[in-house]
Amino acid sequence: MNSIKNVPARVLSRRPGHSLEAEREQFDKTQAISISKAINTQEAPVKEKHARRIILGTHHEKGAFTFWSYAIGLPLPSSSILSWKFCHVLHKVLRDGHPNVLHDCQRYRSNIREIGDLWGHLHDRYGQLVTIYTKLLLTKISFHLKHPQFPAGLEVTDEVLEKAAGTDVNNIFQLTVEMFDYMDCELKLSESVFRQLNTAIAVSQMSSGQCRLAPLIQVIQDCSHLYHYTVKLMFKLHSCLPADTLQGHRDRFHEQFHSLRNFFRRASDMLYFKRLIQIPRLPEGPPNFLRASALAEHIKPVVVIPEEAPEDEEPENLIEISTGPPPGEPAVAADLFEQTFGPPNGSVKDDRDFQIESLKREVETLRTELDKIKLEAQRYISQLKGQVNALEAELEEQRKQKQKALVDNEQLRHELAQLRAAQLEGERNQGLREEAEKKASATEARYSKLKEKHSELINTHAELLRKNADTAKQLTVTQQSQEEVARVKEQLAFQVEQVKRESEMKLEEQSDQLEKLKREVEAKAGELVRVQEALSCTEQSRSELSSRLEVLSAEKDTLSSVLRQREADLLAAQSLVRDKEEALSQEQQRSSRESGELQGRLADKESQERGLQQRLLDEQFAMLRGTAAEAKRILQDAVGKLDDPLHLRCTSSPDYLVSRAQAALDTVSALEEGHAQYLTSRADASALVAALTRFSHLAADTIVHGSATSHLAPTDPADRLVDTCRECGARALELVGQLQDQQALLQAQPGLVRSPLQGILQLGQELKPKSLDVRQEELGAMVDKEMAATSAAIEDAVRRIEDMMNQARHASSGVKLEVNERILNSCTDLMKAIRLLVTTSTSLQKEIVESGRGAATQQEFYAKNSRWTEGLISASKAVGWGATQLVESADKVVLHTGKYEELIVCSHEIAASTAQLVAASKVKASKHSPHLSRLQECSRAVNEMAANVVASTKSGQEQVEDRDTMDFSGLSLIKLKKQEMETQVRVLELEKTLEVERVRLGELRKQHYMLAGPAGTPGEEEPSRPSAAPRSGTSKKPPLAQKPSVAPRQDHQLDKKDGSYAAQLLNY
Repeated sequence: MNSIKNVPARVLSRRPGHSLEAEREQFDKTQAISISKAINTQEAPVKEKHARRIILGTHHEKGAFTFWSYAIGLPLPSSSILSWKFCHVLHKVLRDGHPNVLHDCQRYRSNIREIGDLWGHLHDRYGQLVTIYTKLLLTKISFHLKHPQFPAGLEVTDEVLEKAAGTDVNNIFQLTVEMFDYMDCELKLSESVFRQLNTAIAVSQMSSGQCRLAPLIQVIQDCSHLYHYTVKLMFKLHSCLPADTLQGHRDRFHEQFHSLRNFFRRASDMLYFKRLIQIPRLPEGPPNFLRASALAEHIKPVVVIPEEAPEDEEPENLIEISTGPPPGEPAVAADLFEQTFGPPNGSVKDDRDFQIESLKREVETLRTELDKIKLEAQRYISQLKGQVNALEAELEEQRKQKQKALVDNEQLRHELAQLRAAQLEGERNQGLREEAEKKASATEARYSKLKEKHSELINTHAELLRKNADTAKQLTVTQQSQEEVARVKEQLAFQVEQVKRESEMKLEEQSDQLEKLKREVEAKAGELVRVQEALSCTEQSRSELSSRLEVLSAEKDTLSSVLRQREADLLAAQSLVRDKEEALSQEQQRSSRESGELQGRLADKESQERGLQQRLLDEQFAMLRGTAAEAKRILQDAVGKLDDPLHLRCTSSPDYLVSRAQAALDTVSALEEGHAQYLTSRADASALVAALTRFSHLAADTIVHGSATSHLAPTDPADRLVDTCRECGARALELVGQLQDQQALLQAQPGLVRSPLQGILQLGQELKPKSLDVRQEELGAMVDKEMAATSAAIEDAVRRIEDMMNQARHASSGVKLEVNERILNSCTDLMKAIRLLVTTSTSLQKEIVESGRGAATQQEFYAKNSRWTEGLISASKAVGWGATQLVESADKVVLHTGKYEELIVCSHEIAASTAQLVAASKVKASKHSPHLSRLQECSRAVNEMAANVVASTKSGQEQVEDRDTMDFSGLSLIKLKKQEMETQVRVLELEKTLEVERVRLGELRKQHYMLAGPAGTPGEEEPSRPSAAPRSGTSKKPPLAQKPSVAPRQDHQLDKKDGSYAAQLLNY
């Protein structure tokens, strides 16, 4: 337990003169003891008796100067439990202490904030609660200093709340926001306490749990008042401002409502709170601020603190007065008396001694009876207070009913105004009568409800009168007990006086004992006086209750008069309904006459509409018939061209015929859709007309170009093409003729034209030239030449690499010589592997030719498989070109004029070209051919050698390049940061450049693919028109230094598993 050893000098300096010095010292001592016992490091709740003495001390000195003088000396930073209990005591002092406590605490705001900040930086469970509690205390002090109308206990009447809010909507808005902030701090503290209880598995009956839960009693008291005030202010705001403006307020209130309801529910379930506080229950849902009448349904939550029985505690009076001698003291006093004066009457007790003892016993008996009377009086007072609270709640309920009746009155007035407006407007339909009947029934229902409310008010009034009588009886019993106490007091005083007269001749010691008894009796008399004052307060509350009952009676009379007025309004409304019914009957007759006239007009309009509809149908069919006639003439003209001798000179290509036939086929589907749409709705023939127009033109164009194409075709295909064109024209003319007749229009089948058009399309595709032929001797010789040229290029590359190696040995030394030798050796190995691959491919090619040509010659086999031959030639060119490029790149690298990356790319290109050559050879080879197996092994070897070239190039590049070590010794923090930012900028620029180059590489590959596809073999040209005889053409190869047309490769990574590159082959 923390004790305050030294009294501050400031307290001593404020003590009055000699007359009050002892009392002041005793007061300071008592306050110091109470503060040290209330605020200690024990994990137990603050005892109520110590907190009560501290609060009484603030009322005694009209401030909290003494409290803060001792509180500052407490070692709060050393213990979080000590700080937690200090905040609890300070909260109780703010709520129940003298009003000047608020101003004294304002001067110590910095101390409170420092305590919260200190424990907020430490990871302590109580420390976290202390941080939240100090924020709540600071918010409480600021709020009550800004709004002095609200005491620290937050208990004000609705009139004071209205006065504090004022009439300015801005002030009401700001006050509501501040109360929301206040409530947030309270709820945050409760949530933190419950969260720690859950995690610590604490219950409310353990001292550790009670230490945390004790401050929530003050939080519950504050929250009940804040909730009531925010509801009142929110309804007032909604009466002044639109609902959209207050959407944020409503959302915040709903969130606080659910948190507060959950807090009250959890607290009411704990045994610790059930014996200390009566927690109110909130409604299931928040109030509906959009409905003004919902204010009448709001019930103010009332928190009741039951009166506690006086605790058995040792008294700590301001003046130390012992009620009696200790157990061993009477014997000692008797021994001293006998030693001084000898035993009275020779060791025989006098009658007066017996009387004194009997009086003492009677005093003890009276003392116990007095205690019982005090307990009984306190119980009566608590019961009366509970009854007063119940009566106040009932009175509040009556006020709500009155307000609800006023709201109903306003609704009736509003409905009456609506009825009068309906009379002026004179609505002309039958629905008004039904609505009036509904309103009349609703009015009758409200009238019955008002009657029921009136009877309920009468019953409530009678119940209140009966309760008033019971209260009066209880007050009478209390007065009787008070009179009995007075009689006991008089008897006790008389007996004390008698004992005093009889003991005057006693010794001084006996007189002192009697004086002590007298002082005790006077103290009991003071307690009786206080009981009488409590009873007088009860009498005053009774008078206030009587006045409230009178006010309630006056309100009852007012409601009765209002009820009578509503009955008169109801009668007036019923008469108005009858007038409305007569007006409605007249309006109904007039509306029936007008409806007859309108029906006649409607019949005329319908006949006119039918005539216009028929006219529209005739015009649409006339337009369709005209279009069909024109289409018939176009088709007849096209069919006539088939037998026209002047048309024999006209020619056309099969490609153009195919395009025309395909376009005509596409229009057949549109023609079918237009025909079906016209059959569904005859009023719209636009789709059919458009489709028929396009079909007639395209079909005629197809027939004409079919005839022109047949002039250059062989005899049999030409005859079949002409017959198909005639059939197409006949079916098209038949379809057009059906479309001109309304009866035959339904049986028309546009899909019958599709089959002859498809026949024309098929014949045109058969007449298209397949490919250009090349002379057999040229194609066969070209394969041998390209393979020989590839072998020669590889041999030349090997020789050039050996020459470069010799030059490098004479021109360089050291690391560069080692790097160059390693690169050239890997290139030499790669060329040897490629040479072996080409030789094996040549052997496999000869095997393919010998096994597949049969009786034909080698040139005839190549001509027959021209596509495969062209792919083989392209692959051979690519291998030779790649070898040349690899030698040139290696030469540049050795001479330090080229880049290592060029050598890596050339290696990838060679590997891809050899993979293309292997794939071209593999197409025609047998799966069990030994040459194919050797070719695949050679392909794997080429891939390994290419990987060695790439590896040696990268390692040589890393070995040759100078890598400067970074020196940061002379750089400051700012320079380092600047260089870091510049490096980040450079990295972003390089990444952007890399992305752009990758996009460019993709476009280049795409364009390469497009150019390589149609190019095929260099030197080919598209014919201007088909010819029956093959045309010769020349095929030119590019020089070895020029890269041939090779398909783009999607992946340049070596695959050592199957020994081949992924590549696309063209023209075979």
